Amino acid sequence: MRSRRSALWRIGIYAAVVAIIFVVVAATGSLPSAAEARDFGESLGGFAVAAYVPLFVIANFLITWPILAGAGGLLFGTAAGAPLALAGVTLAALAQMGVARFLAGEHVGALLPQRTRGIEEFLTRHGAVAVMESRIVPALPWGLVNYSAGLTRLRFRDMAFGTVIGAAPKVFAYTALGGSLSDLASPEAIVAIAVLVVLALAGAVFVRRQIAAERGAASA
Repeated sequence: MRSRRSALWRIGIYAAVVAIIFVVVAATGSLPSAAEARDFGESLGGFAVAAYVPLFVIANFLITWPILAGAGGLLFGTAAGAPLALAGVTLAALAQMGVARFLAGEHVGALLPQRTRGIEEFLTRHGAVAVMESRIVPALPWGLVNYSAGLTRLRFRDMAFGTVIGAAPKVFAYTALGGSLSDLASPEAIVAIAVLVVLALAGAVFVRRQIAAERGAASA
């Protein structure tokens, strides 16, 4: 019991520290826009390509991934920026999952509240497919999924595979949109916006069907 409480304290302290840093950075106006991130990348010169993915992983602990993906599009263009951003998103997901699992220690799989225990069952039962579906659901924070997965017994391999497949369309869309901010009427920008709209609608339909399926299973 004491070690479980210690794990919860570790997670709580980590969450509080990240939240405080985010609030301070946001309050001081230090959160960069995609254009500012691009300018920083350009200042790195030829080292930008090698530095982009590691910096993406580190920055994603505070900055949402669409901003970072958009910066990749601004800096490298869609063709080169999309795969780099996808690598960053995937490695960031694994890093956040790893942090949560490290903090949970031996209590992995036993820290989620009872009312959310279904999350663990869904993730562990469906693995990579569950991760892919979580990337499609609209308005579901990816960081929340990453950290929550670290508290379950989901395999890192499933997180990586599910993220690569499930995140690819959105990553492409945000990268293309970032690379076309100066011309939102360009074909790339139009395609990016269309992809985001279609994914949002598909995600809404998916959520509705999942809720209906859960209700059906509960009433059976």
